[in-house]
Amino acid sequence: MERIKQFLKYGLFLILIIGFGILQSFSNRKNQRKKVSEITIQFGGKNPYFLSQTMVNKLLIQNGEPLTNQAKSELDLHNLESKVTENPYVDAASVCMTITGELKTIVVEKKPIARFIAADSSFYIDSKGFRMPLSENYTPRVILVSGTKTTDDVIEMTPLLNMIYADDFLKKELIGVRQKNDKEIEFKVRSGDYTIEFGQLNDIDIKFNKLKAFYNKSFNEEVMRNYKNINLKYHNQVVCTK
Repeated sequence: MERIKQFLKYGLFLILIIGFGILQSFSNRKNQRKKVSEITIQFGGKNPYFLSQTMVNKLLIQNGEPLTNQAKSELDLHNLESKVTENPYVDAASVCMTITGELKTIVVEKKPIARFIAADSSFYIDSKGFRMPLSENYTPRVILVSGTKTTDDVIEMTPLLNMIYADDFLKKELIGVRQKNDKEIEFKVRSGDYTIEFGQLNDIDIKFNKLKAFYNKSFNEEVMRNYKNINLKYHNQVVCTK
């Protein structure tokens, strides 16, 4: 009798497992047949500057057809994400389909930190050094960079530009960067007609700390008008030329 009870118990357990598997399989097939009923686009962080919902919608096309009414089983979500992230203004994207049939796309824009100006081109870069084309929708206020000749020059200057962008004082005061033929750097400033000789791209944090200490101790608009040049290249000192 005891053995029969155990047999019935295990048999019932097995039936429950099989039943659950059948229901799960049915639910999965039903879920795969579910069609896209709505497409929603959200932008991470603040409101988008370079992109619009219409622009992202144009990227969400599969096999030349809109996604509305396509079955979930026909969607390649990874490929859709890749198509969105191929846009030069997109930093990251996520595409998923909800149980209600909503195709949700979340997009994070790149943040430009500088604008490079050359004889034959002009572009922005983000904090990772990736290029972004100019936009008719938005013109960000970022530091202008000139004098770079190669892609390596852009990459080498990115840490310097990141440090400027992250510092409220430097971001407001330094309005232009020029790389000279000898690879040394000089800045244009907002507060006067003088230039700042930064030198080679080394000891970046030390030089900026010297500059901020000099401003905190000596800055006076009347006095600064007399200067033509502030030199940060020398060890432990700031040299001013009138």
